[in-house]
Amino acid sequence: MAKQPQHDAPENPKRDPDPGSNTIKDPDDWTTGDEQMTGAQASYLKTLSEEAGEEFDPDLTKAEASRRIDELQAKTGRGR
Repeated sequence: MAKQPQHDAPENPKRDPDPGSNTIKDPDDWTTGDEQMTGAQASYLKTLSEEAGEEFDPDLTKAEASRRIDELQAKTGRGR
């Protein structure tokens, strides 16, 4: 017996231009957000800070660094 197509089946995420990625979360919801920022975050944040003429704070948490990166990307036009 052939399977009948389900009409309520989810769309193919490979064909959906905006699949609603679960990789995008508010930094406030991160379980590791209060840990020290990663090396990659520190490196990128240092570069952005220099380009924006802003102070670099090496003591930010992962969540704080993420928010600061967003702010500096908006200011510099980088990463968008």
